[in-house]
Amino acid sequence: MRATVDRNDIDRIIYSDHSDPFSVLGMHKHDKGMVVRAFLPRARTVYVVDYYNPGKKYPMEMIHEDGFYEVEMEDRDNFFEYQLDITDYFDNHWITHDPYSFLPVLTDYDLYLFNKGDNRHIYEKLGAHPMIINNVQGIYFAVWAPCARRVSVVGDFNQWDGRENPMRSLGSSGVWEIFIPGIAEGTIYKFEIKAQNGDILKKADPYAFYSELRPNNASIVYNIDKYQWNDEKWMKERKNINYLERPVAIYEVHMGSWMRTSRDENGFLSYKDAADKLVSYVKEMGYTHVEFLPLSEHPYDGSWGYQVTGYYAVTPRYGKPEDFMYLVDTCHQNNIGVIMDWVPAHFPRDEHGLRRFDGSALYEHEDPRQGEHPDWGTMIFNYGRNEVKNFLISNAFFWFEKYHIDGLRVDAVASMLYLDYGKHDGHWVPNRYGGRENIEAIEFLRDLNSAVYQQYPGILMIAEESTAWPLVSKPPYIGGLGFGMKWNMGWMNDFLRYMSMDSVYRKYHHNLITFSLISKMPGDYWQKFAGLRVAYGYQYAHPGKKLLFMGGEFGQFIEWKYYDSLDWHLLGYEMHKKMQDYVKDLNKLYRSEKALYEVDFSFDGFEWISFEKEKIGVICYCLYATLLL
Repeated sequence: MRATVDRNDIDRIIYSDHSDPFSVLGMHKHDKGMVVRAFLPRARTVYVVDYYNPGKKYPMEMIHEDGFYEVEMEDRDNFFEYQLDITDYFDNHWITHDPYSFLPVLTDYDLYLFNKGDNRHIYEKLGAHPMIINNVQGIYFAVWAPCARRVSVVGDFNQWDGRENPMRSLGSSGVWEIFIPGIAEGTIYKFEIKAQNGDILKKADPYAFYSELRPNNASIVYNIDKYQWNDEKWMKERKNINYLERPVAIYEVHMGSWMRTSRDENGFLSYKDAADKLVSYVKEMGYTHVEFLPLSEHPYDGSWGYQVTGYYAVTPRYGKPEDFMYLVDTCHQNNIGVIMDWVPAHFPRDEHGLRRFDGSALYEHEDPRQGEHPDWGTMIFNYGRNEVKNFLISNAFFWFEKYHIDGLRVDAVASMLYLDYGKHDGHWVPNRYGGRENIEAIEFLRDLNSAVYQQYPGILMIAEESTAWPLVSKPPYIGGLGFGMKWNMGWMNDFLRYMSMDSVYRKYHHNLITFSLISKMPGDYWQKFAGLRVAYGYQYAHPGKKLLFMGGEFGQFIEWKYYDSLDWHLLGYEMHKKMQDYVKDLNKLYRSEKALYEVDFSFDGFEWISFEKEKIGVICYCLYATLLL
């Protein structure tokens, strides 16, 4: 039989090198009526079946031994809905709709906003989504890979064969898409990408909502809209909160080690168990917020979550997406806010991740002097590319929208702001004015903060910024970066240095505490706890919001280990239990005394009485609430 399509097109389909398989496969008009073409490498026989008249079947002929099938239907002169009746070489039989019979889903406007960098909810368009099209159930896949020669969806459903489900290229947008009928939520998949040089890459979905547990790293189709929230009261009241005038006492938690069920590799406390144990503990201790180290998917436990490969996928180490939603919901029902560490500064080099995603430097820079962190071995986002900015800003929206997160602590902001961060001379590229400031990153941070504060009033954006960059927590319209708060790294470093000294030497470094743990304290057992009580007392009386890393509240001696539980047995010892009670009382005092929090962001709330008592190590100052001003 002579094929109705050019032999070159057939070869490109067979050798998975066609950027527009829909122009070849599926149903098309032809001189003698209608023609259907299908590439089914596992099929022995194939029929085209009229969906509304199942008795009407057209046998397809194999016109290439690798599994390219075609049938001409001279009795049909227009498009009709059909299915493929397939039997393979093992006598397995199934009937399915043809993926190449469906029209594009993404609209031109969706693509326009994405390429412009303004599609704030692009996670609803790209990725994998259960969908019903023309009464047919299946999964819709879309991915951005503008430099790819070909992109396919692979998984168990097609034996991970990239020839079977090549996607449609949506032109200059760089987006590829396909709707695959008959597969469902829970499907494990990746994108197989043929780069311009012919390399075959298997990549996890950058927009996946869930993934396999390490060491596996494929994406999982997941519907994250099935959880029924019960925090309406919290969410409604949050819109009117101004945290600058409210007490903020944060308990910082690493989910993998706060409290473990065992020392086995996966002996983690689950999100659901944390909703009981952690929430009740945080509430009892009097904290206003819990802050989680990153919970986005990351392949290596030892990164503590800071080397992210799945920005939209909550890590499966502790449970499913709805389990984490339940944890957040439980926090809110107990008047506890939830902050999550977020990492837009860099991403790891793992082969299944974002690096060289389509064979090109898509999310990073091509020049390693711009695109790599030499000290960390990670990649730097290209903040000047609209689609990359869209990926990150949409991700912030995602956590606020889908998981009801109350704040993001943005990690490593300093590394974003400076082009020479952690680099030697000659190993970085100046900006267009010859300076070291990363102009694109500055614009990104301003756009990010402006967008999320406008969309989600009452949330917190906190910068972990360790330099003297000006106006970090001031609005963009006056030249600021737009964050609501900034970690006071200088105070922390200076104060820890001061408190770690023997009291004999502190008088020579009194400026460290006027300039604004337990194992760091000098002295014997009793003196260490006394020093820690002084440190915490000063922290709570010092202007600024409060944060304490887990274990610090009861004076854990041993250095924190990400793979082991906190030493909760220490609470059986009097000094440790008293320290925990002391921190609880500090939280109670802090939340009840307005002078400790209401004007802590302004000089109006603070006045020195004496700071020149360095010989005896005493400082005196007044704090004011608005009613006292």
